[in-house]
Amino acid sequence: MMIVKPRIRGFLCTTAHPKGCAKYVLDQVNYVKSKPAINGTTKTLIVGCSMGYGLASRISAAFGCGANTIGVSFEKEPTPTKTASPGWYNNEAFGHFAREHGLLSPTINGDAFSDEVKQQVIDVIKEKLGTIDLLVYSLASPVRTHAKTGSVFRSFIKPIGQNLNSRTLQLDAINGNCVVREVQLPAATPSEIESTVAVMGGEDWQDWVATLASANVLSSGFKTVAYTYMGNELTWPIYRGGTIGRAKEHLDLTCQQLSAEYEPNIEPLIAVLKAVVTQASTAIPVVPLYFSILFKEMKKRGTHEDCTQQIHRLFDEQLYRADRRTDEAGRIRMDNFEMDEVVQRVVKENWHRVDSENVHELADVEGFRQDFLSLFGFERTDIDYDLEVDPTTAIQ
Repeated sequence: MMIVKPRIRGFLCTTAHPKGCAKYVLDQVNYVKSKPAINGTTKTLIVGCSMGYGLASRISAAFGCGANTIGVSFEKEPTPTKTASPGWYNNEAFGHFAREHGLLSPTINGDAFSDEVKQQVIDVIKEKLGTIDLLVYSLASPVRTHAKTGSVFRSFIKPIGQNLNSRTLQLDAINGNCVVREVQLPAATPSEIESTVAVMGGEDWQDWVATLASANVLSSGFKTVAYTYMGNELTWPIYRGGTIGRAKEHLDLTCQQLSAEYEPNIEPLIAVLKAVVTQASTAIPVVPLYFSILFKEMKKRGTHEDCTQQIHRLFDEQLYRADRRTDEAGRIRMDNFEMDEVVQRVVKENWHRVDSENVHELADVEGFRQDFLSLFGFERTDIDYDLEVDPTTAIQ
């Protein structure tokens, strides 16, 4: 037993609260269960299932559509004296709630890039489900060991073509102190761009589809969806116009290639999602300041969505309907509330006005801070964080 408090290192929290994570998952489950049932997937594989949009997808599939699910993620397990990664607790909690609901929910803890894990997934599909009708690819990893070559690739968050001078939000997540500061980022080298594409592009998504198809475990009418983000000109130099964006362009190309190769048996899709606080997004310079200003305006208008609200809307309104809201590239646009012209105009005006003195007035700093800590099971009013908990289990 131990008392668990948040410990922050850079943009990461190195501890996770097991009871807090379980309640975090339960909140999402209860939200989806409160909505009308969705006529959609019945047997789903989620690659990158433990947090953020991947976890929300698993919850929406299971408790929205009544689907049996298989999840894949790479998590740190707990010891009697050290907490697990938050994703480990999330997976444990999800499995508990799914079983209570009479749903199958095996989870494989391992490197999703590897051939070994892909084979494990195929074995589980054949044993438990027979086939799957949906693959959600929501993997967010900073490093990839290539299954075929053994080469190790790392992702880099950098602009392309020229150095970037912009601003970001430097936030102390424990006490809420923050400053708006200048940030300078050097342009990426060609090898850094190539490495980022190898990690975050579409090659592994394509490998998953090809491997599953070759194993004959795909149902008739099979769909697969990968997630992306577009943003606006404020985030463009570091996101869509930077190394991450180059990887997302490769994801778009992969979708086209999958469609050409497997049509009409497989329907590959890309969904453009809105800005939310995730472990990945907090690591991107510029993004925390833009997100905080955006959240302030969207909450004022009643259009802000968290991961679960966004993904449930995707499953309910878009994924299983013919009249999808798509852009010129065929991507499903779930960022329509974020990209509303009035919202974006206000956000841009406040971006140019914001500084360390007025940041709490113009940006939802506290909301951003709470969203960040909630990813790790903290900042809940229904938990006494001074009490000891067992770090080896999520359900206590």
